[in-house]
Amino acid sequence: MTDEKKKILVVEDDIFISDIYQVKFTQEGFEVAIAVNGLEALKILDNFRPDIILLDIIMPQMDGIETLKKIKNNDKWKNIPIIMLTNISEKEKVEESEEMGVNDYLVKSQFTPSEVVGKVNALLNR
Repeated sequence: MTDEKKKILVVEDDIFISDIYQVKFTQEGFEVAIAVNGLEALKILDNFRPDIILLDIIMPQMDGIETLKKIKNNDKWKNIPIIMLTNISEKEKVEESEEMGVNDYLVKSQFTPSEVVGKVNALLNR
């Protein structure tokens, strides 16, 4: 058993929400990287190999769906598990992200940060 920290990339344009997740995941022993949009996330992925990505859908510059496409089309990144996060339950966006192989889909208002950590841990321990 290794002591290597699990790594998570949180892609979220709401600084308040990303701060909460950063604190929560750090407390749970994760190494956390934060990106405020898809473009920043792709830059971070060049040097940071997360075990999982939390990806917001509605963001400036490059939204979550576009970011998801770019991640899934990259051989280095396509197998990283992804949980989509959103405040909206836009059915077509959910279906589109599911078709691209997203692992889970969470509506932010329905899950506490602790529950999100639980979902992430459950997915990583499968």
